[in-house]
Amino acid sequence: MGADEPAGPPELLIQRLREDAQVPERAYAGDAGLDLAACEAVELGPGERAVVATGLAVAIPEGYAGFVQPRSGLAATRGISVVNSPGLVDAGYRGEIKVVLLNTDPRETFTAEAGERIAQLVVLPVPALSVREVEELPPSERGTRGFGSSRAGRS
Repeated sequence: MGADEPAGPPELLIQRLREDAQVPERAYAGDAGLDLAACEAVELGPGERAVVATGLAVAIPEGYAGFVQPRSGLAATRGISVVNSPGLVDAGYRGEIKVVLLNTDPRETFTAEAGERIAQLVVLPVPALSVREVEELPPSERGTRGFGSSRAGRS
């Protein structure tokens, strides 16, 4: 490759910490999320939460961060969500990726077997910003209008 040729997309490095861990992959070309699978069986009663191991560690490139998010199918059909969604994985973190699942269904127990896809990892660029304290923020059209303000005063 010559000096003028692009280097290609950044790489997400994956390390299996357990032999039975599944390397995440996209279900379809062009999908933003990489499916994360449980590395152990888990059972969640109604309203219960659990920290579920994936058996994987990652090296996210500098300038990027990983965001662990619910799988829409599990959320819609089983009421399974990621409690701290999105769960943040910083570029410098090298420990095991774990997913904090919550069963929001009021009646049904959720069971996931080892190898079942439970969440997705989305890796996005995160610009390095400097932080500066000011006495007053510049004005904006929205101002201080917060929760529910996008529909306020509109017909």
